[in-house]
Amino acid sequence: MSFNIRYGTASDGENSWEHRKELLLDTIAAYWPDLLGTQECLAFQADWLRERLPGYGFVGAGRDDGERGGEMCAVFFREDRFEKLAEGHFWLSETPGVTGSRSWDAALSRMATWVKLRAAADSTGALYLFNTHFDHQGVKARHESGRLLMRKVEEIAGASPAIVTGDFNAPADLAAAGPYRALVGDEAGPIPLADSWRAVHPGLADDEGTFSAFTGRRDGPRIDWILVSPRIEVLAAGIDRTQSGGRYPSDHFPVTATLRLPASRD
Repeated sequence: MSFNIRYGTASDGENSWEHRKELLLDTIAAYWPDLLGTQECLAFQADWLRERLPGYGFVGAGRDDGERGGEMCAVFFREDRFEKLAEGHFWLSETPGVTGSRSWDAALSRMATWVKLRAAADSTGALYLFNTHFDHQGVKARHESGRLLMRKVEEIAGASPAIVTGDFNAPADLAAAGPYRALVGDEAGPIPLADSWRAVHPGLADDEGTFSAFTGRRDGPRIDWILVSPRIEVLAAGIDRTQSGGRYPSDHFPVTATLRLPASRD
């Protein structure tokens, strides 16, 4: 599952964090996903979720200081299914190793978090999960961030299976220059990632929008993606539109994918 949970200090009135956090937790718990990538997760939201998601490991760092300051691209993983082997973070900038760095036309510092996992039943193979949130204003920043992320997936994961979750703030459009082409299209190099949603739903529909601003609207672009390396089989993919009494758990719909890892892995 990839879920932009909307930062908890936003002035959202009746949709503020205190009014929707239980519904957000229920939405996650309905799937009990093996892997969960979150965006706009502030430290106090991460703390709250960690207390209420027993059995989940956690990897996260604030984009401002690499600790608890600012948004986290926090990752949760089921510890009964996976063992953590390594973790790391990098910033979406020309100096990705510099905490809080910002480049191009980005309005804010942005980052990605990754974790290397081993399935509990597998003593050899490794799986990598990358989770990110691209800039909401910078067109060039989103494109360059896509290129950087693709390089980092190749550098860090190598030939191992990789999953990329995130809010990319850009449409899933191969015809337009941007992060989707940099990750999935002709700019991605010889081994592009695959879009789990499009693998299952090949035809473009007018109800694929993943950002609703708490309205439940389904039009608009699909900006939240789960991408996978080619060796991962996509069995199902969905956009969850859980609501209760007209209230939604976030201004984004969470997206989900059911995946099968390759039988043998490097």
